[in-house]
Amino acid sequence: MRLMKMALVVAGLCAATAFASPTAPRNGAEYLTLKTPQPVQAQGKKVEVIEFFMYHCPACYALEPDMLTWVKQQGDNIQFRRIHLPLTGDNDPEAHMFLTLEAMKLEEQLHAKILTTWHVERRRLKSDADNIDWAVKNGIDKDKFTTMYNSFAVMTRLKNAGRVAATYEVNSTPTLVVDGRWVTNPTMVDGSNPGTPRQQLNAATLQVLDALVAQARAGKK
Repeated sequence: MRLMKMALVVAGLCAATAFASPTAPRNGAEYLTLKTPQPVQAQGKKVEVIEFFMYHCPACYALEPDMLTWVKQQGDNIQFRRIHLPLTGDNDPEAHMFLTLEAMKLEEQLHAKILTTWHVERRRLKSDADNIDWAVKNGIDKDKFTTMYNSFAVMTRLKNAGRVAATYEVNSTPTLVVDGRWVTNPTMVDGSNPGTPRQQLNAATLQVLDALVAQARAGKK
């Protein structure tokens, strides 16, 4: 009887593994559904895709090339935007830098440069002084930058950044949110598909995104 029970358990585990696939993701496995759906900025049939990230995050940096290619391939199917997770709370310098550049409409233009600063040059931007120095060295007017950096609008968004992450149930990066409803990340995909080679994990995560975007678009018809 004990052997039979063990055989049933093993068979169940094998079946679960067999059905696990990034191309056919399962709720509770490769992705999760938010308890409370969040409003989206995308209009019409476009699907909003949000990447929660942090400038210093090695996994975010590793995902970046594949992520950019994926976004380009999606074209008008999606509206893509980033949100910086405030790792150290209300005064997180990385999130502060992100929000300031975003308010100045410079973040997308300078995103790759900041990642290079962190991950290639190995220079850490861990303070207000570091951020201001970096901005000036990269061609941003110091007065305009510091004015925006200290503005009420940016400071308010910085103080609310942790609350925003909590509404999306995000506590690690990179994490991706589709249509304000579904959340996935490489850790979920890896856990649901054991044995996936590390070098293929980002591609598998984007396969999950493909499926979730298709699911969202089907609901908009």
